[in-house]
Formats: sequence, structure tokens, C-alpha cells
Amino acid sequence: MERQTTPKSTLSHSGYKLDPLSPAEINVLAKKLTAEERRILLDHGTEPPFCGGLLDNKVDGVYGCRLCSLPLFRSSAKFESGTGWPSFFEPFDPDHIRSIQDVSHGMVRTEIRCKRCDSHQGHVFPDGPPPTRQRYCLNSASLEFFKVGSEPPRDVA
Repeated sequence: MERQTTPKSTLSHSGYKLDPLSPAEINVLAKKLTAEERRILLDHGTEPPFCGGLLDNKVDGVYGCRLCSLPLFRSSAKFESGTGWPSFFEPFDPDHIRSIQDVSHGMVRTEIRCKRCDSHQGHVFPDGPPPTRQRYCLNSASLEFFKVGSEPPRDVA
């Protein structure tokens, strides 16, 4: 009798599951989102500057994807960019971010998406501080904050 094996999950270097979510799984998770969160995460929208709830957050912890909870950025990499959106100079784990060329609105930018659920997070620009010189500019509505002691789940929340 042939033994069936279960496909192994794809894990990031930091140990989080990165298996792509199916459209059905995304629809289930999207039910918990507000209309504004859906517009930003699923329809690739942008919130107005200086209005996001996480812009001035100074608490230690991890910023995860609002849709699937995959950790995306650490508070230790957050900085004040003056742009009106939460900004970070490096991701939690480079495996957790997917970059796509965005040519919308008459400009060329690099969009960043969650690797697991493909939701829109924001954009990255080459004008950040040392050591990376990167500015990951995020929508507060695309993020879920986990303060120290309440880390994101390793699998889909």
C-alpha cells in the first residue's frame, strides 16, 4: 500500500507559515475587516496621511498583516518619516514581504504585499534612514499591532 504524504508547509526563516491562502480562506478572513480595511488591503487603496491609528504608536511589539496576522515589521525598525504614514526601515523577515512594480497614478513605485495573503500594505522607497536606506511606508489600516507578550500566531489567525 502506497503511503500518502502531506505536503510540507513553506516556512520563513523566522519560522512562520507562508503557504499562500486560497480565495476562500481570504474571504473568510476578510469578514472581520471594516469597509475601509477591505478597501486598503484587498482593493489596494491608501488611507489619508496623518489619520492612521498606528502612526504615533510607540509601544514595543510587532506589526502584522491585518488580514492574516503574518508579522511584517518590528517596532524597533519604526521611525518618524514625516510622511503621515507609519514607516519602517526593514521588515520583520524579508520572506514575509512581496514586492511588485506599481505604475498607477502616473508614477513608478514598489508596492509591498503580505507574502501569505497577498494583501496590499503600502510602498517602499529608497529614501529611508541608515542602515538600509529603505522607507517602508504602510497604511495603519493594513496592520495589526501585537505588543510584546502577545506575539502573532505562527499560522493563520
